[in-house]
Parts: sequence; structure tokens; C-alpha cells
Amino acid sequence: MKKMTEENLKAAFAGESQAHMKYLAFSRKAEAEGKPNVARLFAAASYAEQVHATAHLRVLKGVGGTADNLGAAMAGEAFEVEEMYPAYIAAADAQEEKAAKTAFHRAMDAEVVHHQLYSRAKQAVEAGRDAEIGPVWVCEACGHTVEGTEPPDQCPLCQARKDKYVRF
Repeated sequence: MKKMTEENLKAAFAGESQAHMKYLAFSRKAEAEGKPNVARLFAAASYAEQVHATAHLRVLKGVGGTADNLGAAMAGEAFEVEEMYPAYIAAADAQEEKAAKTAFHRAMDAEVVHHQLYSRAKQAVEAGRDAEIGPVWVCEACGHTVEGTEPPDQCPLCQARKDKYVRF
């Protein structure tokens, strides 16, 4: 693939991915405000943006076998934990941006757990089997991620109640 086209696909993938997430957030807000038709419109557009992003990623050959995908996910999480979030936290601290610093810390804590779960899954896949991962719970308020039969009674990062965890 020629460099300019590859860079354009990467930019399009990033843009479509961001639009997908933004419209999903807009949909949830419209739903909370009692506007179900607007929520449905945003949800549909969000899904379309996801389809576009997935197509761009496929053209970029960004989806491999499961073991390769787990390795790529681990590398991404490691980058976020070791480089990206520490730099962002330092900048937010220097600029006295407390809310941003808190958000970055919470995300980084979740990324550590993601890396651990991906690592276990990769070992299992490379051994020719599926991963033995129990239910995974994610705090919808801050993204705290935990594996187990039940989530904690209170999120250790943001103090959200147990009922704010989503089970996967």
C-alpha cells in the first residue's frame, strides 16, 4: 500500500472511531433527557461510524489472528500505562487540571487490568485453548475493571455503587 493512502486510512479510522464513540455518548445523553428518537438517531449513526472504522481497519490489515490481536492489544495497553498516561498526568498536574488528572489516573488503572487479562488470554490461545476468564465487571462511571463473580460493593476509584458496574 502506498504511504499516503495508508496514512489517509489511519486518519479515517481514527476519525470514524472518535465519531462512533462521540455519537454513542450523545445517544445516551439524549436518552437520559427523554428524547428516545434523537437517541435512536445517534445510536444508528454511531453504528454506521463503527462500520466505517472497521472497514478502514480491515483494509489496513489491522485485524489478525486472535493471538496476534491479543499481542497488539497488550502493546497498546502497555504504551498507555508506561508512556501515554504518565505524560498526560504530569502535564495535567503541572497545569493544575485536577479533573483531567483524575480521569487519566482512572483510565491508567483500568489499562493495567486489561493488559493482565489480555496476557492470560494470549497464553491460553497460544496453548491452543480459550482463555479461562470469569465475568468481567466495568464501572460505568470511571471504567474500573475487575474480574470475578461479583463487582466490589463500591468502586475503589470513584466510589460508585455496586449497581454501576456492567457485567461482561
